[in-house]
Parts: sequence; C-alpha cells; structure tokens
Amino acid sequence: MNYYESKDLGRFAEVGKFKPELMRKFFDYYSEATSTEGALTKKEKALIALAIAHFKPCPYCIDAYTTACLENGANPDQMTEAIHVAAAMAAGIDLVHGVQMLNVLEKQGA
Repeated sequence: MNYYESKDLGRFAEVGKFKPELMRKFFDYYSEATSTEGALTKKEKALIALAIAHFKPCPYCIDAYTTACLENGANPDQMTEAIHVAAAMAAGIDLVHGVQMLNVLEKQGA
C-alpha cells in the first residue's frame, strides 16, 4: 500500500465534511483562479500549477496538472521546462537564505 493513492484525490471534497461552506468558498476561488481564462491562458495556468506541484511536492497535483497541461495544449518540453524553473527557484530560495548565515558569521567575527 502506498501512502498516496491516486483514488484518494477523488475524496478531496470530503475535507469539507465539517465546514462545507469554507470548502465551497475554496473550490469557487480555486476554480476561478485555475480554470478561467484571463491575463493568463489555461495552458499557462496549468504549467504554473504543475511547477508548483513539484515545488510543494503533491503527487495528487502532479497527476492532475500533468493531465491538465496536456489537455490545454502543453507539450512535454514545456512541462519539463516548467518544473526546471520550479527547481531552480527552489534552489535559489534555499541558497539566498545563506545571507542569514553570512550575517551571523560576520557578527561572530568569522
């Protein structure tokens, strides 16, 4: 048995069992932000979501947005590049915090 089972994604709405009004608000917002064409196309939004799904490792989202990318016209090269952007950003975010280390080292006279 795997910790993450793809069938569990179908249970997502059940998270709202005890606060259904909040879950409805979330789904309304989520749908508007991810599925509605605006300044960004659905394809661009799907690529962003796929990249974030890798950055904040979510197997459910990776599955869903790999499919969404394909359905909205993204190709494997674009999808791969998007996750490389996320990986580069993650590395940069980690490394830039090294400035905090440098600040402490300087205060300590190292």
